[in-house]
Amino acid sequence: MNAADQDPAAPRPAHQPGPLPAPHLSAAPAVSVIMPVLDEERHLRDSVRHILAQDHPGELEVVIALGPSKDRTDEIAAELAAADPRVRTVPNPTGRTPAALNAAIAASRHPVVVRVDGHGMLSPNYIATAVRLLEETGAANVGGIMHAEGENDWERAVAAAMTSKVGVGNAAFHTGGAAAPADTVYLGVFRREVLERQGGYNVEFIRAQDWELNYRIREAGHLIWFSPELRVSYRPRPSVRALAKQYKDYGRWRRVVTRYHRGSVNLRYLAAPVALLANAAGLVVGAAVTPWALLVPAAYVAAITAGSLPAGRGLPLGARLRIPLALATMHMCWGYGFLTSPRSLARRVIASRRPAVRDDEDARVQA
Repeated sequence: MNAADQDPAAPRPAHQPGPLPAPHLSAAPAVSVIMPVLDEERHLRDSVRHILAQDHPGELEVVIALGPSKDRTDEIAAELAAADPRVRTVPNPTGRTPAALNAAIAASRHPVVVRVDGHGMLSPNYIATAVRLLEETGAANVGGIMHAEGENDWERAVAAAMTSKVGVGNAAFHTGGAAAPADTVYLGVFRREVLERQGGYNVEFIRAQDWELNYRIREAGHLIWFSPELRVSYRPRPSVRALAKQYKDYGRWRRVVTRYHRGSVNLRYLAAPVALLANAAGLVVGAAVTPWALLVPAAYVAAITAGSLPAGRGLPLGARLRIPLALATMHMCWGYGFLTSPRSLARRVIASRRPAVRDDEDARVQA
């Protein structure tokens, strides 16, 4: 899933009960790491290296679900599997993220399931901390901060935009926050029995699949937990075009989510569409009627330029100069995707709705 669709502050289902008691984990449970991968030759080797270097003392396996990549991803994955018996691969011919995740879950076997993307780098104690939090909180899924880090000036600009409030609002998984119950979290570390009981990911959610799964988990009475102790370094998209496509897809699928669950709309989701419409109207009216209307897009440019100053503190000049472009790309493309998301897509997704599967109510009585 995409991180922009995950929001610990979004509204909860009105009928959500208190969390069900969770079974205890062993001190060092075996862990399965699942990775949906497509065109990740640039980062896959480093991502797997960060997983295999984890300080978790329990058994570890890595299952990479390979989509139809156009680069050297399959070759690199084969090399990784040949070099370490803990790594293996499974095919994902559709190339779709939820199908990849389900294939990797089915091929894995351990009681704790950790999702990692092919461009994500786990902090050294990520898995050990997540296992501890699962036990301490009784949560079904825990997750933390998506810490964007770039390797060149453009990626550093995008990383700054993605970790600033002017870029993404108050989303805790981007900007940080206190540990607390959440509606959804970045990536996620799950109890396997909960994943299997809910039937895994809904394959119709090409994006926002994490949100939809966590919604069902919460409907079933389980707890989702956000903690800033969990940190994953994320590599941003390497070009304006790639970033634009990413955020257009984010906006498109956020609109699907709002139609799937009406209570999930909040003002933060409407900011980008409103900004896009206001800027477009200002340009059209400014060109056809009065130049005074051009003050609207001018004010937007001034606002993102001013907002880029604190976001770019400490970065090289080249990165600081690119932050306004990154912000505008994120806002405008997200807004465009949201406004143009077809109702037919939402109808298809709603038709695939899966009811949450609750635990036996005896578990609550015995607690």
